[in-house]
Amino acid sequence: MTATTPEIPNFEPALLGAEVSAQAPGVTIHTEKLEGQQRRILASTQIPATADQVWQVLTDYNNLSSFIPNLSHSQRLSHPNGGIRLEQIGSQCFLNIKFCARVVLDMVEAFPKELRFTMVEGDFRQFEGKWTLEPVKDAAGEAVCLGYDLVIRPPRAMPVALIERHIRNDLSRNLQAISDRTLVLFGA
Repeated sequence: MTATTPEIPNFEPALLGAEVSAQAPGVTIHTEKLEGQQRRILASTQIPATADQVWQVLTDYNNLSSFIPNLSHSQRLSHPNGGIRLEQIGSQCFLNIKFCARVVLDMVEAFPKELRFTMVEGDFRQFEGKWTLEPVKDAAGEAVCLGYDLVIRPPRAMPVALIERHIRNDLSRNLQAISDRTLVLFGA
């Protein structure tokens, strides 16, 4: 199914079936119910840095787990066609039970505008999307609107509302962590 929602960062909050929230200051998250258990989650934030600086943080694949909350493992793997393949494991505690989810993603870099990912193996039935970087001018100078667009379908045994809620909460912290990491590395 092809979603008709405009792409980040210029998405509209008044979408049919969309839920809007701001989880952290400066982070906006929208959720759209698609077919069945499929969900589309859109998030964005502004980072006072250049697109190149934010890009360097996003593509530091082997070090993402050192600063992204609940990402316990991130490692680049060999790709059969010479592309970029990444294994990631997220972990969280739900009701005193540790839950881990693994994905192997093929990444397609379109520097400095877009970083697409598609799951080739993992614990979800569908996990694909993209990061987008759009330079903007703000009162303080140069900034980047970092967007995240994810289409996800959890395994049948997992309650979609629970997975959606945790992904939304994680995304808020993840975008803040990327912003913080960029500022630490580049002093923007």
